[in-house]
Amino acid sequence: MRHELELAYVGIQVPDPASLAPFFGDVIGLEPGEPTTDGAATWRDDDRAQRVLVEAGPLGDLAYVALEAVDADAFEVVAQRLRAAGHQLVEGETELAAARRVARLVRVEAPWGTPLELVLGPEAAAQPFASALVPGGFLTDGVGFGHVVIATTAFDESDAFLREGLGFGRSDWLEIELAPGIDLEVRFYHCNGRHHSVALARAPFELPQKLHHLMFEVNDRDDVGAAFDRAWASGLPIPNGLGRHDNDGMFSFYVASPAGFQVEVGHGARTITEDWDDDRRYDQISAWGHQPLRQP
Repeated sequence: MRHELELAYVGIQVPDPASLAPFFGDVIGLEPGEPTTDGAATWRDDDRAQRVLVEAGPLGDLAYVALEAVDADAFEVVAQRLRAAGHQLVEGETELAAARRVARLVRVEAPWGTPLELVLGPEAAAQPFASALVPGGFLTDGVGFGHVVIATTAFDESDAFLREGLGFGRSDWLEIELAPGIDLEVRFYHCNGRHHSVALARAPFELPQKLHHLMFEVNDRDDVGAAFDRAWASGLPIPNGLGRHDNDGMFSFYVASPAGFQVEVGHGARTITEDWDDDRRYDQISAWGHQPLRQP
């Protein structure tokens, strides 16, 4: 298993970044970071300075995704692989690298329609991470902050971008018929021990949002239950209650944010190993649970 990359951060653009503060802070249990030099609000789930950046704007969706190279050699290897696959890389200006709090940054347009930032040397926060709402902390060491699931009509092009350009491996895939004539296909990709850092859902047409959900994995199973209680008390939609996924084994639930995208809080996912041989089709989303409880 190649370990060159980890999911570094995501950028989300919404008209009112403050509207997501109670969601990320009081429901999910993230800690606020320092605003960026260009004014974006930031959120942390570990000792890094920022993991989720929320900027003001009309998009109402995912604005960019960043992958951290584990060292300078990995950065060059991945950059060269992207170029060899036909992708144009643009060196990030000093101001952009400062806003992202990284030592170096290059950008490439991902086929799903947002920039992908390859970064090196992200800054640590001034204070260690400590969330009173998630006392066990989040699982990030060596695997990045969580995972991101993107819905796209450019499904096959995005698959090639992840595998040939970035060097991700496919963990497995899901194909099911949701209803007569309505199919769901999702592919899951790893770049380290996390079962998937990125997943792609095949969109039958352009959807209002590319970002389906972010996932934050906690170290203590009880912290999933506590987060579920907070989500229930918030009155926010809960598209999927507590359950366990069939493919990665994650015990989790999903809550919809005020901006429309969802967040999964989970525990106990399977780990990708060197001898991974389970890249196969799954025909059910969950082994049990994940029933819709409260819809938008």
